[in-house]
Amino acid sequence: MRRVAIPSAINMVAVLGPRDEFLHILERQLDADIHVRGNEVTFSGDADAVMLAADVLTELITIVRTGQGLTSDAVERVVTMAAQPDISAAEVLTQNILSTRGKTIRPKTLNQKRYVDAIDSHTVVFSIGPAGTGKTYLAMAKAVQALQAKQVNRIILTRPAIEAGERLGFLPGTLHDKVDPYLRPLYDALHDMLDPESVPKLLTSGTIEVAPLAYMRGRTLNDAFIILDEAQNTSMEQMKMFLTRLGFGSKIVVTGDVTQIDLPRGTRSGLMAAEAILDGVTDIAFCMLTRHDVVRHKLVGRIVAAYDRYEATVGKRR
Repeated sequence: MRRVAIPSAINMVAVLGPRDEFLHILERQLDADIHVRGNEVTFSGDADAVMLAADVLTELITIVRTGQGLTSDAVERVVTMAAQPDISAAEVLTQNILSTRGKTIRPKTLNQKRYVDAIDSHTVVFSIGPAGTGKTYLAMAKAVQALQAKQVNRIILTRPAIEAGERLGFLPGTLHDKVDPYLRPLYDALHDMLDPESVPKLLTSGTIEVAPLAYMRGRTLNDAFIILDEAQNTSMEQMKMFLTRLGFGSKIVVTGDVTQIDLPRGTRSGLMAAEAILDGVTDIAFCMLTRHDVVRHKLVGRIVAAYDRYEATVGKRR
């Protein structure tokens, strides 16, 4: 048996949730028996289960102390992380990357924190994982943070318009109109992180550049934070071309999902090749995200898991 007292300075509802919502999550996901009396929570049962439950509650209290409110999603993530050795869930979930428009962007999983830390400590970082794991969003947040801190002079966002080779000529409008649909997700993230009124000014001045990958050829990019999105749709030649654009004072983040390759049959993905070619090269980091790092609607994680199971089954049949 173990008791944990919630400090009197902390509102019990902040820790246990409205209508004990967070407490019910702990009761469902932890093996220890939980009893609340006053501001004291008692755990009983198997020694390991009691220790884990006490650690989870301690982490929740630590998060609330920082002034960050808890959500049911955050509580579930704390439970998951607490089961792993030498990990502080509070440290992961309270690491601020960027605060803007009343919203703070933070990593929500251990792998996301490792990804953010890798961006801080390496010049080139590859982030590989399924949709919804925050690959591009966190990279964008780090780019805006670097720009605001004057660590770089500009942000360059690019992605391959893989379907453009066959279809752009049939689309109406100028070249900008034709490539805009491929770059729209990057614009959307920018508007999430910056004052919408400032975005056009930053784009016009060249402080932020959003362009198809083909526009990178022949350039040397100095003092810039450069993000290549949807990198699974680059060829080996395009990936090499892009990486060799790196100039002094710059940082590169490459994101992609190797399960969503749209390249013509027989063309090897530059992202997959980069894993084999660059693994072990100094100052380059590879960060792998999984369905457990999906931070969109919970159903997205289940969809990714279902497709993983399907692919595994089909692979065995082949």
